[in-house]
Amino acid sequence: MTSMTTNLLAATAAVAGVAAATATHSAERIPHNQTVRNVVLVHGAFADGSGWRGVYDELTARGYRVSIVQNPLTSLADDVAATKRILDRQDGPAVLVGHSWGGTVITEAGTHSNVTSLVYVSALSPDAGETTAKQYEGYQTPPEFVIETTADGFGFVSPDKFKIGFANDTTDADAAFMRDSQVPINMSAFATKLEHAAWRSKPSWAVIATDDKAFDQRMLQAMAKRIGATITEVAASHAVFMTQPKVVADVIDEAARKGSVETR
Repeated sequence: MTSMTTNLLAATAAVAGVAAATATHSAERIPHNQTVRNVVLVHGAFADGSGWRGVYDELTARGYRVSIVQNPLTSLADDVAATKRILDRQDGPAVLVGHSWGGTVITEAGTHSNVTSLVYVSALSPDAGETTAKQYEGYQTPPEFVIETTADGFGFVSPDKFKIGFANDTTDADAAFMRDSQVPINMSAFATKLEHAAWRSKPSWAVIATDDKAFDQRMLQAMAKRIGATITEVAASHAVFMTQPKVVADVIDEAARKGSVETR
């Protein structure tokens, strides 16, 4: 074997070793004695649970049991009921995670006894007695995000604005599929007052997508600071739950690990 061949093989092995180490770090298994091993993911408006696939893969590789809620998006009460139905099925304490409108849902549903902590992913976080719509007061939604409302009161993101407004960091093909498979939300849900605010009694984390065009950035920061969330910022669109799965999974992992210490 020539010295050039030997060096090439050594370099290849070194690169493979680094890649393997990186993958291992990304999917570091949770300790066997960790008490919080369940995660429940709640999608927002205009999307469905399949968008969590990357986060699901990251977390299950680490040893978490992950459940995904499929919100009907027909009313706040219906979405909260769908979330509690999944929380009832958990075999122990869980981190409850919501994206966008899903933040309102986890705020109401998060008082469930199985929930140890909350993670808001570019998400809304009203207080008890407030509506979701109230969170927008004093802020200006970016012009790239346009909702079209049907005659029966359901909202879709404008097809012409979908990629730039919702998923600007995805491929054209992925954005087109999301656009054409979007799930409309009953717009009256934004006017429903919450009865509970789980963030008042449960520790919270927030992932803020700094290129999010669905919300005024000042609004995202103000909501996260009001609830006392530990904030992580990442350059991403409103589809951060899809495009930055490792960042989102890392925050969920932190919430679970800290929650485990507190529940021992």
